[in-house]
Amino acid sequence: MSLIREVGDQVIRNVEKVIIGKHREVQLAFVAILCRGHILIEDVPGVGKTMLAKSFAKSIGCTFRRIQFTPDLLPSDITGVSIFNPKTREFEFRHGPIMAQIVLADEINRATPKTQSALLECMEERQVTVDEHTYRMPDPFLIMATQNPIEYEGTFPLPEAQLDRFLMRISLGHPKPEEEVRILDAQQHVHPIETIGQVISVEELLQVQEQVKDIYVDPLIKEYIVALVNATRTYPDVYLGASPRGSLALYRTSQALAALEGRDFVIPDDVKVLAEATLAHRIIVSPSARIKNVDTRAVVQEILSTVPVPGTRPRGAGR
Repeated sequence: MSLIREVGDQVIRNVEKVIIGKHREVQLAFVAILCRGHILIEDVPGVGKTMLAKSFAKSIGCTFRRIQFTPDLLPSDITGVSIFNPKTREFEFRHGPIMAQIVLADEINRATPKTQSALLECMEERQVTVDEHTYRMPDPFLIMATQNPIEYEGTFPLPEAQLDRFLMRISLGHPKPEEEVRILDAQQHVHPIETIGQVISVEELLQVQEQVKDIYVDPLIKEYIVALVNATRTYPDVYLGASPRGSLALYRTSQALAALEGRDFVIPDDVKVLAEATLAHRIIVSPSARIKNVDTRAVVQEILSTVPVPGTRPRGAGR
């Protein structure tokens, strides 16, 4: 597990040259990358959402494309389109910006639901189908989507099926005053994004992504994960709880976080740290709870305080 931790430290330190004072958020983003999962970054404009995606792409050496979502964006603007070539008298596929290793879907909730749904196939099956032809996405493939708070004008709520395909949702938030001073100093002459370079190769990333799957998860921890997810489905103010995809997301991210901490096994604290980021965006509260401004993050925190935490036992021991 030393390789995973070494790679993680290199990438996180490099990204933190650009994203100042947000160690936990940067670590969570890299956890998602280790799990081959997509990230939804929800926050107000100007706090560094776009820079976070660019920093990871430069640190890993991945191909990077940015899609600016607007109300008039069409699905074909994302996936690509087949164009007739009069010389060969055949249709040729011109792939869209989605065919990159790291794709920044900027302000994704400014596009209409029809355009947002164009991402469903590539996010889950990692392929795109145009005119009955299927094209595989590059490996690794990751979508980092930014989203303004839904109360902002000119935004559309993301479909439930698409929200469920994001491995986790994170929020950067405004920096502390002393951190904002450091940001001013760092950008006095040139933006740090222009100075950082690649610290690991794509091959190294693919290697550690496979190693993360070998992190040991005790059956008691698995039952704890399932109990947390089931609790979201029976919570009084919840209309729709987290899906089995949420259980798998919490399971995978716990493995990755344990590896970044230098352990080859998951502990309950790993699960508790990641529960909000992996489950809150999958929960839909009831209309009556929405009137009371019930927040899904608060729902997850209350569930964490009520579901019993499993004890410890020797690895491989029977129940």
